[in-house]
Amino acid sequence: MIKLHVKNETGRLRAVVLGIANQNGPIPRADEAYDPKSLEHIIAGTYPVESDMVYEMEAFREVLERYGVTVYRPQLIPDLNQIFSRDIGFVIDDYFVKANILPDRADEWEAIQYVVQQIDPQKRIEAPEEVHIEGGDVILWNDYLFVGTYKGTDYSAINTARTNMNGVHFLRETFPHKTVKEFDLVKSMTDARANALHLDCCFQPVGRDKAILYPGGFRNSDDCEYLVDLFGSHNIFQITADEMYEMCSNVFSITEEVVVSEKRFDRLNRWLREQGFRVEEVPYHEIGKQEGLFRCSTLPLYRD
Repeated sequence: MIKLHVKNETGRLRAVVLGIANQNGPIPRADEAYDPKSLEHIIAGTYPVESDMVYEMEAFREVLERYGVTVYRPQLIPDLNQIFSRDIGFVIDDYFVKANILPDRADEWEAIQYVVQQIDPQKRIEAPEEVHIEGGDVILWNDYLFVGTYKGTDYSAINTARTNMNGVHFLRETFPHKTVKEFDLVKSMTDARANALHLDCCFQPVGRDKAILYPGGFRNSDDCEYLVDLFGSHNIFQITADEMYEMCSNVFSITEEVVVSEKRFDRLNRWLREQGFRVEEVPYHEIGKQEGLFRCSTLPLYRD
């Protein structure tokens, strides 16, 4: 059986599901894009090619395994994008929650069944159909659950709105011992610089008490101030709109001291090192063209 234990984003990682980019399928048509950044690259003819994405993901895998992490990969389903494993499920404490993702992506869930079946059935949670949650919108911070959502009345018409208020209420009811705080995110179907696809696209904790934050990703300034008050302004690295577009907040912690970051993130990586972190720089720019980076492509199963 696979044991589960995740209480935050930075505890020592022991086991993780890392997506795959092999046999990723043809370049999508513009009307098949799930997000505005992918759309932008489809139209520009700069959508990432499979060989580059496979290379980047293997470089990430090598770093994880160098730190002794057990890395599970989805079973290969040809012509299916299986990179972003974070979306399809997530662990809270010692429970595995199946995400209700976009219907077109249901096959991605089937690809990790060999992992799910090794988890105690009493530790698996499946939300009702009306509950929408994706793992990128759920950030664990010990006694807190931070949840990205979209409160606009046009929720059902916005493809980039992935977690609804039903999802927030479901997490409150399922984990009553947690402080569940929702954040109303900025969404766009056409402008990647004005779209926080998930909460981890504009916020993420690092280390014991620090965080990366993009204030422009929140529809309500009070939500941003909540995080500033909680972490302290001196502990926050504030990123720009361009850095949010490049996915600077979507790094990934292996331990409280070790952060995997894109090698082009010069300003962020310098700040992280100034704070005492060891930064493992990995090329992930091509993956980032699909509006996801390191956190998006990982599903942690066990952290100390």
